Amino acid sequence: MSDRESMPYDVVIVGAGPAGLAAAIRLKQLAAEKGGDVSVCVLEKGSEVGAHILSGAVVDPKALDELIPDWRERGCPMAEVPVNDNQHWILTKNKQFGMPHFVTPPFMHNKGTYTGSLGNLCRWLAAQAEELGVEIFPGFAAAEVLFNEDGSVKGVATGDMGVARDGTHKPDYTPGLELHAKYTFFGEGVRGHLSKELIRTFDLAKDSQPQVYGLGIKELWDIDPENHFPGRVIHTQGWPLTETEGSNGGGFLYHQANGQVALGFVTWLNYSNPYLSPFQEMQRWKTHPAIAAILKGGKRVSYGARAISDGGFQSVPKLVFPGGALIGDSAGFLNVPRIKGSHTAMKSGMMAAEAAFDALAAGREHDELAAFPEAYKTSWVARELSKVRNVLPLVEKFGELLGSGLAGITMWAEHLGVKMPFTMKHHKDNETLWRKDLVKPIAYPKPDGVLTFDRLSSVFLSNTNHEEDQPVHLTLKDPAIPVDYDLPMYDEPAQRYCPAGVYEIVGEETGDPKFVINAQNCVHCKTCDIKDPTQNINWVVPEGGGGPNYPNM
Repeated sequence: MSDRESMPYDVVIVGAGPAGLAAAIRLKQLAAEKGGDVSVCVLEKGSEVGAHILSGAVVDPKALDELIPDWRERGCPMAEVPVNDNQHWILTKNKQFGMPHFVTPPFMHNKGTYTGSLGNLCRWLAAQAEELGVEIFPGFAAAEVLFNEDGSVKGVATGDMGVARDGTHKPDYTPGLELHAKYTFFGEGVRGHLSKELIRTFDLAKDSQPQVYGLGIKELWDIDPENHFPGRVIHTQGWPLTETEGSNGGGFLYHQANGQVALGFVTWLNYSNPYLSPFQEMQRWKTHPAIAAILKGGKRVSYGARAISDGGFQSVPKLVFPGGALIGDSAGFLNVPRIKGSHTAMKSGMMAAEAAFDALAAGREHDELAAFPEAYKTSWVARELSKVRNVLPLVEKFGELLGSGLAGITMWAEHLGVKMPFTMKHHKDNETLWRKDLVKPIAYPKPDGVLTFDRLSSVFLSNTNHEEDQPVHLTLKDPAIPVDYDLPMYDEPAQRYCPAGVYEIVGEETGDPKFVINAQNCVHCKTCDIKDPTQNINWVVPEGGGGPNYPNM
């Protein structure tokens, strides 16, 4: 019997992202439309709603139109900048070639979309949810799944506060709180700590392909007004990753409000060279003449990073289990070629909410919400993801040039109603690295402090902070593996794949190497949990309120 305090709700939602907030709003809308009440609580580990939200973002408003049809008239910040110019560039080292629109199917053209801060959209959605009576608790990290005696999910418990690194209780110690629910939704985002446990516990991924990921690194710049064209959206592929065999990805540059551009670079985490650094590739990408010209005279004002779920249609696991559901990026609804997932995430939350409301109205609780996956199968979300299901595997298998051409053909065919008679497989990202003796180290240029930067000054701009005297949230299953196995085999790739400088090998020059974890720097991107070759690093939630504080990302 737990001595923690508990609070009962009809529905508890973990994560105040697009999926979680859409689910909360939809539950309250249904209660208002059909009578009765549904008690809904949303837990958010960030210090405020939006603090941990990072995306490009170009948003397809399809789900938002369904959820709140008059959102444009209600002061939603995403309405400020409609996309009016869509460009796709293929980069070589010094040149750029524009891809004509007729080459890609219409759904790739960004017609009717908007560009802005996804964090600010979530802040606005949270205000709409609270107006409807949703209780939102920012700064509270869901740290534990609670189970009933029959094995169904009972709810979650928040993490204890005021625990020292050695496990003792500090003077400000406060035990966690249990939140009990008839149904619990997990919308933690990519590679969620609790979602990962649920997928394993209920074997939810047994009939799906492995989830695969990319690492998105983003900067926000104030630029010269002469270079700023609000509503212009640019995507790039090719250089610099074409210089490293076995790597893929691309860049984006979005002209948003207030004279700012959001720019970033996504490296697929299936890369094979352990010397590759996604952070350094992003910095190198900015030196391309076409990108550098846009940023000339500008100033970088923010930085962040997060993993994205690239697996798509064939990697979506079973969405429900007794007592709850996976929604949003916890399940992985990103449309990879469109680089969009907020609209599909929101719709997933809405479908889960509708299934839960009907179940509650029928007096049910803690069972499987079978209506949610059934609704997904016939939804526009499934149709959209199915059309592009082979894009990433084709590029991975056949390379940038041929793979992109084949991907384009399949997208056109699917768009025209010709369904491809195959669905390609994925391979786990942690299994793709080659031994260090089989590859060449990559010589990255030193940062100039004007256009390119180092990781520590970048982390400073993310406003990342963790209470220093707390248990390290980047845990090792075997503390010996980084030095005894990863270092001789791969030159310990955590030193390079982490975009925040969390991991270091020190003492190697004196013959006494040690693996150091600077957990204070962690921006919660989850890359280590994904790419670590032996899956030795396990990311768990730190104290609530810790991590980045993104103001406008």
